[in-house]
Amino acid sequence: MNLYSDNLILRPFELDDAQRVRELAGDYEIAKTTLNIPHPYPEGAAEAFINRSHEVAKEGTHYDFAIVRKHDNALVGAIALGITSRYKRAEMAYWTGSPYWGKGYMTEAASRLVKFGFEELDLNRIYAFAFTSNPASSKVMRKIGMNYEGTLVQHVLKWDQYYDLDAYGILRQTYHELEREDTCSDRT
Repeated sequence: MNLYSDNLILRPFELDDAQRVRELAGDYEIAKTTLNIPHPYPEGAAEAFINRSHEVAKEGTHYDFAIVRKHDNALVGAIALGITSRYKRAEMAYWTGSPYWGKGYMTEAASRLVKFGFEELDLNRIYAFAFTSNPASSKVMRKIGMNYEGTLVQHVLKWDQYYDLDAYGILRQTYHELEREDTCSDRT
């Protein structure tokens, strides 16, 4: 399934994406701001990730999307929702390749994924975490309407160092309120 926004297509990863994933995710700057991307990026890891993403999508427990620009089909990053169906909630996670930072792609992709989560998956809550050392990620979350919920002190261990995580979340009710506000402001 593909999701569309003004400038982007969010689509399932294909094995043909493996080399580009390896190039982008293999960047130290990407690895240091994400919990689960290793550095150096191992051979075969992109293919394993892509194959696994297809399996979990079939189960309905996790949706991984390649973020692709419409005008040239360039893969610029990844975004995902990990679903906890029992509680109708999902964790959003993402990364953007460093050549594409500061261009608004992640805000657009995250906004579209939140819409998918609430309108198509019938979720009640979507949440995400950002390293406190990565304020750009927190900025994306705030731009799409997520609320800051607190900081989890020394919550994760990466490369033998503990890191704080900022927690953000949005409820379906808040999402719909923001949508109504946008609709009303479009009319004026």
